[in-house]
Amino acid sequence: MRFFASYIKQRRRGIGAFILFTLIFLAAFVLYHLPAEAVAYPALVCGLLGLIFVIRDYRKAWLRHGQLQGLLRLSVNLQEQLPEADTQTDEDYQRIIAMLLEAYRRLENEMNYRYLDMVDYYTLWAHQIKTPIASMRLNMQDEDSAQTRQLLEDLFRIEQYVEMVLCYLRLDAGSTDYVIGEYDLDAIVRQAVKKLAGQFIRRKLTLVYEPLNVPVLTDEKWLLFVLEQVLSNALKYTPSGSITIDMEAPKTLCIRDTGIGIAPEDLPRIFEKGYTGYNGRGDKKASGIGLYLCRRICKNLGHTITANSSVDSGTVIRINLEHKKLEVE
Repeated sequence: MRFFASYIKQRRRGIGAFILFTLIFLAAFVLYHLPAEAVAYPALVCGLLGLIFVIRDYRKAWLRHGQLQGLLRLSVNLQEQLPEADTQTDEDYQRIIAMLLEAYRRLENEMNYRYLDMVDYYTLWAHQIKTPIASMRLNMQDEDSAQTRQLLEDLFRIEQYVEMVLCYLRLDAGSTDYVIGEYDLDAIVRQAVKKLAGQFIRRKLTLVYEPLNVPVLTDEKWLLFVLEQVLSNALKYTPSGSITIDMEAPKTLCIRDTGIGIAPEDLPRIFEKGYTGYNGRGDKKASGIGLYLCRRICKNLGHTITANSSVDSGTVIRINLEHKKLEVE
């Protein structure tokens, strides 16, 4: 109905002109006292012929409309097969569209080149920065003091931020180094806990963990990154108490803490890019990227990650390790 109204509006001048000319002829015949039937009959015949013409033209316009609607559902690179131009105006519009498509492709190629150049630069930077980090860790490993332990913890956070940069860059790369296979979940969890052991000791937090004895189909390196991020957050916002790692049926890994919790208004948005929430704004060091990356990685691996929390009662992060079938390498 909307298209019909638009069609009538577009053709209103032609229809109005036909009615006007008919009325002029009719008025002239009346003024000269000629039979009105002499103009009514030709007007009727012309009206019927005009109706046939309008129906055919309407059908043609409807088919063109359908073609254009189909093009709208395609990507920009496929929107080249425009309907055949009937008028010079149509040809002019198609030339303009072709010119805009060409400009879009040039801009897209330029932006892709700049993006790849930026990715190469930051990837190189991230790998190079690892050398002085490793050197600093090596220089401090023989000294055991409160200040050294604090420096090592800060160094670990720097390493995490570097890994976040690499992870962020690789997620949108054309090919990401996923190696899907069946892994022992306990082995991955122990790696994450071992990296954070110093923070558990310094903060005097209890780790409640029993062997899970669960094989999972995943990528070891990327799942380890997720676990490190989740445990790091739990440590950051748990001033006292414990952190528990256990399983829920059928295959859901749970990381629970007794920390400050998450405000109800923040909970639905903690996995959004750049969102820090009330706790993050109070901490002044939160980037709002860690949990966003966790969600992206879990989605790519076929897992899901969710959170439940209440203020002053702690937070539970659940990672559902069930997934659709993935190719084992």
